[in-house]
Amino acid sequence: MEKTANYSLKDLIVYYLKLGTWGFGGPVALVGYMYRDLVENKKWITEDDYKEGLALSQLAPGPLAAQLAIYIGFVHHRILGATLAGIAFVLPSFLMVLGIGYAYVTYGGLPWMQAVFYGVGAAVIGIIAIGSYKLTTKSIGKDKVLWMIFVTLAIVTFATEQELLSLILLAGCIMWFVKAPPKWLSSANVILPTVIAQIPTITTESKLWQLAWFFTKAGAFVFGSGLAIVPFLYGGVVGEHHWLNEQQFLDAVAVAMITPGPVVITVGFIGYLVAGVGGAVVAAAATFIPCYLFTIIPAPYFKKYGKHPAIKAFVDGVTAAAIGAIAGAVLVLAKRTLTDIPTMVIAVSSALVLFKFKKLQEPLVIVVAAVLAIVIKVLLH
Repeated sequence: MEKTANYSLKDLIVYYLKLGTWGFGGPVALVGYMYRDLVENKKWITEDDYKEGLALSQLAPGPLAAQLAIYIGFVHHRILGATLAGIAFVLPSFLMVLGIGYAYVTYGGLPWMQAVFYGVGAAVIGIIAIGSYKLTTKSIGKDKVLWMIFVTLAIVTFATEQELLSLILLAGCIMWFVKAPPKWLSSANVILPTVIAQIPTITTESKLWQLAWFFTKAGAFVFGSGLAIVPFLYGGVVGEHHWLNEQQFLDAVAVAMITPGPVVITVGFIGYLVAGVGGAVVAAAATFIPCYLFTIIPAPYFKKYGKHPAIKAFVDGVTAAAIGAIAGAVLVLAKRTLTDIPTMVIAVSSALVLFKFKKLQEPLVIVVAAVLAIVIKVLLH
């Protein structure tokens, strides 16, 4: 019998509104915050429920943090909870990028953004490094096979600069065979999401329709979440459709990094630049609806069969692989962001301060880093 929730749906909505407003650092940090807040501190969600949600979010295409939020909403409050949790998580950052988009168009670019991003980007590395460390130590434990999977995925992700779904699935299968070997292969109860084959492009002159179709494909066919969607967006937005130029696209990615909530919300900024408020709404909805469906449709099966030894072993393997990929992604981001001594100092200082002062809020670290960055840039010029 399922344990009764010790929190209300309203409590969960308020939590996700706050996380969407103050949660800096992209998917790596956000999944870490959810673990810290909902599993460790509030104890609203069990460790097993969190692991199942993280595994499903990693297996399905679309933004990792948003899918985990949707799954956690589903755990005790089913489809209504999943829907409202997802909306509450995405809405604050969407409204922020709308405001920034308006300022960007009205005042002709964001020259101050590079200075802010210089410091914020470095602080974010420190924040996600601590989040990744906590997630690793709590989720993997002392299991040697899980540690081998974790290390392998971290190295491969760092070397290739992309998350390989095939290795994540293989990790699940390895743990399944190690921990709960099947008597025969056909008896496996593992249910995996499958990706629908690419549908032929529908020809239409409407820009909003073109936006809807392009961003639906971005949400439905891009694995890895967060910054993994950026190369796909670049190819379509700059290369194929020529909606934005190079600088506008880089500014869009910077907006995603300096605003809280899911990194994928950059689609709202892009949509705004292409077709105003209507474009922003269409781009965001088209990106997030596929990930919502990819979460709530398999979720009941994960809930129903998640305690089966074979599925639990598979989920453990996928979770270790996912956390390894996240650790590798931290290193990739660090390599790109920490380009000089000031950024390295800001990143290390951020990590040490958060490690030392457990209750310190991340937004305060972000604000201090942004101010320091502006001061550094003024002094250097």
